[in-house]
Amino acid sequence: MSLARLTLTDFRSYGHLRLETEPDLVVLTGANGAGKTNLLEAVSFLVPGRGLRGARSSDVARRDPGAADEGCPWAVAAHVMTPDGPVDLGTGWSGTEGGRERRAVRIDGQTMKAQAPLAEVFSVQWLTPQMDRLFLDGASARRRFLDRLVFGADPAHAGRVGAYEHAMRERLRLLKAGGADPAWLTALEDTMAAKGVAVAAARLDMAGRLAAHCAEAAGPFPKAGVAINGTVESWLGAGPALDAEERLKATLGAARSGDADSGTTTVGPHRSDLAVTYLAKGQEAALCSTGEQKALLIAIVLAAARMSAAEQGTVPVLLLDEVAAHLDGMRRAALFDEITDLGAQAWMTGTETTLFQPLQGRAQFFTVEDGVVTAAD
Repeated sequence: MSLARLTLTDFRSYGHLRLETEPDLVVLTGANGAGKTNLLEAVSFLVPGRGLRGARSSDVARRDPGAADEGCPWAVAAHVMTPDGPVDLGTGWSGTEGGRERRAVRIDGQTMKAQAPLAEVFSVQWLTPQMDRLFLDGASARRRFLDRLVFGADPAHAGRVGAYEHAMRERLRLLKAGGADPAWLTALEDTMAAKGVAVAAARLDMAGRLAAHCAEAAGPFPKAGVAINGTVESWLGAGPALDAEERLKATLGAARSGDADSGTTTVGPHRSDLAVTYLAKGQEAALCSTGEQKALLIAIVLAAARMSAAEQGTVPVLLLDEVAAHLDGMRRAALFDEITDLGAQAWMTGTETTLFQPLQGRAQFFTVEDGVVTAAD
């Protein structure tokens, strides 16, 4: 899986950019604030979600200095190479509907009704400096991280997550407003139960398969234990999926009054958490040092790429923002070698070209300066 061409229009610091690449590693170097991460973020918008910064659609529009408006409508387009052949992807600002921002999505010129079909065509994983706190911050970021891994193996997962969250929002809105039709609440809870159990099952399956690949890892990155903890997941571990659905429906029905008072949905896979352990130490990731946490994250992403190669014969595009700067020479060389051996197209950023010296002859080098991207000598 790789990008052959990336085109940006009024995205972040780029008024217009057309960048063509080979299916090799891509190295982007330049000063802080030059626009390197903006390029990675644009690629991350080619899969469902809010991209690697978790930004709203209106936030990524280019703004002229000093302008008070919300910026120009933006667009990201790409010609991507997939195992099934080349595909043209496009996405961009589509306005606001019902108080919620919407993104337009086009695949081979056809307009899609939702973002979920993107996951059926393209797969991408990323690591950013903001993710250094993944094991310390709230569980929602860890769920999103795991869901991105699931999207790569099970594209329908994106649609199930979206359907579950939509039904959950509608149910909570009706509960808070009061006087809702019980039959309509029951219908929403039926949807939440069916989609929610499917979401939990897919996460459990991914965690189990990923744990096996993490445990088999060799080299300087630590072996990681991976599990998913949650009420629905525990029900699935104790019995059939249909029993878990019935339990979730009954629990949601009994929780209507409490959920209305608290303004939150108290049970469901939206409250589950990804648990990661440093196996050699038998220690939770949250208790490890910052360097160990970074190494665990890299180990998990590499294991997911190996798993994809073994199970599907392809690997996702990897977006690695400022990763090399925080690794010692041995781990940096090991990271470069494994990405090369996997045949993955990885987009890597850094301020110093010397960090990527071992990749000379194995990667394409670009210099980024003030929103201008130039092929390096």
